[in-house]
Amino acid sequence: MRAQDEPFGIRVRDELFGIRIGGQNFHRSQICGYSNNVRRLFEDKPGIGGELLPGQTMKITSSVFPEAVGSSPPSWIAFDKQVLCFDAYFEEEVPEKHQELYRIRHCKIYFFLEDDTIQVTEPVVKDSGLNQGTLLRRGLVPLPPPHEDQFYTMYHFNINTEITLYGRKYKIIDCDLYTKNFLRKIGIRLNPPARRPDDPYTTERQKRYLESTNPFHPYERFDTLKQFLEFDGQVLGFSCVWNDPELKLSDPRELVLRYYLSDDTIDIREILPPNSGRDVVPFFLKRDKLPKNAPTAPYHPGTITNYTLLNVLGKPERNKGYYLRDVLQTGAVHQEFYKDSDLKIGAIINVWGRQILLCDCDEFTKEHYRKKFGIVDFTPVEYKTPPPPKPEKIIPPYNGFGSEEDSLSSCKGVVVQAPHKDYRQFLVKDRYGMDSFVLRYAAKLITDIAVDKDRKFIISYFLSDDTISVFEYAERNSGIAGGKFLERSRIKKPGQELFKSEPSEYYQAQDLFVGARVCFHGHNFLLVDADEYTFNYMEKNANEFPMADICAVFNKLKSMTESHAKEIRKTFAITDPEHTNVIGYDSFRNWIVSVAGGGFSEHEIMTLGRHYGIRDDSQTDLLLLLSMAQEKLKKNAFENFEQLITVFLYKDREKCGLLPNETCRTIFKSFKLPLPDDLLETLLARFEDNQKQVDYKKFVHALNWRENQVRAFVEEKEQPKREDIWNQLPRSPPVSGVRYPPLLDDLFGKEE
Repeated sequence: MRAQDEPFGIRVRDELFGIRIGGQNFHRSQICGYSNNVRRLFEDKPGIGGELLPGQTMKITSSVFPEAVGSSPPSWIAFDKQVLCFDAYFEEEVPEKHQELYRIRHCKIYFFLEDDTIQVTEPVVKDSGLNQGTLLRRGLVPLPPPHEDQFYTMYHFNINTEITLYGRKYKIIDCDLYTKNFLRKIGIRLNPPARRPDDPYTTERQKRYLESTNPFHPYERFDTLKQFLEFDGQVLGFSCVWNDPELKLSDPRELVLRYYLSDDTIDIREILPPNSGRDVVPFFLKRDKLPKNAPTAPYHPGTITNYTLLNVLGKPERNKGYYLRDVLQTGAVHQEFYKDSDLKIGAIINVWGRQILLCDCDEFTKEHYRKKFGIVDFTPVEYKTPPPPKPEKIIPPYNGFGSEEDSLSSCKGVVVQAPHKDYRQFLVKDRYGMDSFVLRYAAKLITDIAVDKDRKFIISYFLSDDTISVFEYAERNSGIAGGKFLERSRIKKPGQELFKSEPSEYYQAQDLFVGARVCFHGHNFLLVDADEYTFNYMEKNANEFPMADICAVFNKLKSMTESHAKEIRKTFAITDPEHTNVIGYDSFRNWIVSVAGGGFSEHEIMTLGRHYGIRDDSQTDLLLLLSMAQEKLKKNAFENFEQLITVFLYKDREKCGLLPNETCRTIFKSFKLPLPDDLLETLLARFEDNQKQVDYKKFVHALNWRENQVRAFVEEKEQPKREDIWNQLPRSPPVSGVRYPPLLDDLFGKEE
């Protein structure tokens, strides 16, 4: 009978043979499969139905470490070029020699992680008489019996343990740092390193070698390799002279001495002056050790040797010498050679009978003597007689032909060359974009002739080459034809002698300012006005133009009015009865003239008025500029305004809505904004404040032709008079009034 929960079929187990009868799983295990994505044959699979075959054991598949997530690379990729290195040794019996019973042979064991192969190599020992090198070629090594069906893995290796490779026992004593870290990571507890034993026979041989090379043996070693390796390429250099007795009237001969620290040798080269008449030879002294007492009588061959043998004794015996060396060196010839300690500045050395004076040395030589000998005084020896003073070159006076520069060039050389121009000044201050680098002034003649008093002139100063041109404004029915009055050229200052040796002085940019009196070839001009560009350029370069320096002008005014604060405040209060805090420019100018008493020039008064004044906006209409910019952006289909705002916000670290002019210009250039440089710079200048900061949100919103389109229109204005046209005559500073409270506060402080 069968139990109720027993499946159909009788399950009978033969206790005698241990064979299960009546099972339901008779599948055969698959022995062909993949391991690390590599095809291989699995020979350790169980039998039919998952039953273990005779001799098989259950493999533990559980691990304390979690399984990896994702596909793992094959071992030959994951462990490529990763090798475990162990230091080991083994004992080898020597039955055929009575001097040694065994040998200790040190070797290295390499375990390759990619395929679990092992290689054993032995370092080559000089004169060992053994076949050393690779003792065991790389391959899988089976474990010793009774587990010869398995191979060595990384878990079989540890420090201070023994392993058997093909019947030979190896004692592992240590491993490298990478191997230690790897074994710790896989959970192996490392043993402490073991001591490396010495081979008795090798120790005995080293002892004999040391005894055979004692300093009393005839073949004593003279080791110069250490000095060569330490000082190779290091050379001391000295400048020296030799007074040749055959050349009494000439200067001493200049030489260069080089001392080689690697082998204590010296060579000398001669520096030949031009047209000396001497033959050019490679060396004055060839490289060799330099004896101190040379020249001496020649020695016989064999006189100078490293050691001396007295006689030959006895028969050769084991471990004993054949000769007796002269330890006292009674018959040796001693020679003294120059060393680096003998060379110093001011010393005289004997070079085969020639007395050479050391005068100077290079920086490397000075550093060498500081470190090794503690010498700090390296004062060179003066051996040359001072040259006679050069005669003063007398330049003849200007003869009137050509320009002064051309005449001066004919005095400097036989071949006359054109005078050099200042090309750096030309490149820096030549016209570029909106910067013309031309200063224009309105002027009139200083004369008593009534007809000439009403003539108007435009004086242009070109900063690129310091030249001046004068044009006259043509008025109707004046009887004077206008146009070019003076050709563009450099103009000399008046009152200079014509035929003189010194170069003449020419008018510079600092000599021209409003209120200045100049004389051009006998015509006296008074500069009465300047254009806006001239005022702006002079104010930006106030260090070159003191008349436009607001700080200097203000300090000058403060020193004059410091003791009249109450009177001045009262004067301004009377001038401004309606308390508008603004007075006219003419009233402001008259007050400055009355206070200064002629101590202020017209340009200085204008500088103060421009600083504290209310300017009349006579520049290009902002709406017209914006309409031109939007038209350019619209034609080029530029719509990256949101990206512009994003970049501006990123650059604005303080989140104040303002950025410097240069930063805004750089951002627009990075977006390749299709606007001309002069138009972009003009718009940025219109949107910046006194601190050169630009409100970028307002500026980008003004350029956005999608959301804020500006209609271009032209306002009909009254036709300007001919004398007021911009390209003819400059106009007065656009100041309609002057705010005097800030001026009084700066001069005398705020009134309580």
